[in-house]
Amino acid sequence: MQNPAISVVIPVLRDAAAATRLVGSIPAKAPVEVILVDGGDDPALLALARHGVRIVRSAPGRGTQMNAGAAASSADWILFLHADSLLPSGWHDALLSAPPEARGGWFRFALDAHGWQARLVEWGVRWRVRLFRLPYGDQGIFVHRGTFEALGGFAPLPLLEDVAFVRRLVAAGPVFEVPLSLVTSARRWERDGWFAHSARNLAIITAYLAGVSPSRLSRWYGRR
Repeated sequence: MQNPAISVVIPVLRDAAAATRLVGSIPAKAPVEVILVDGGDDPALLALARHGVRIVRSAPGRGTQMNAGAAASSADWILFLHADSLLPSGWHDALLSAPPEARGGWFRFALDAHGWQARLVEWGVRWRVRLFRLPYGDQGIFVHRGTFEALGGFAPLPLLEDVAFVRRLVAAGPVFEVPLSLVTSARRWERDGWFAHSARNLAIITAYLAGVSPSRLSRWYGRR
């Protein structure tokens, strides 16, 4: 394959089924480099290596894993995706249509669930991004390699590594929202309850923006 224009980096921690579904949504002949960063030494991921996917080992931690994937990548653009996402048709060309001055950006947000609860969450995300320029990692974060290196990559935080990076990215220069929706799994909302999960997310981000450290938030909310 010629040098790809985009490297897709997917951190995975004991979620081979979701990662397999995501990789399957990327056409085999797409001019992209796909890198799975395994933070759990999962043998189930090895099957994907036979389909042209690179498997990189890393210590667990989403920020640490994404940095490892970026270090192993070769394209000018790096797209970081959660394993439980699905890319929309036409995403490759849409991303590359970003204005030449753009340093990075994200996709629009959608959930793979029916019902008014999912639409309400999507509506809230649209307004959060519109008002505060604050997408989360489940919208896909892409960044030009030079900008990623200048920003020092992702901080090795126990949570909110995506928010910390996006705030620096937005401050660094022009960003671009791809006018297509990246579909993410609604399984966390369905597991925890639509209101409970959204309220938890709101409490975490509010506390973070008020100055509470991610380490303390991680202890409060029980994330390992």
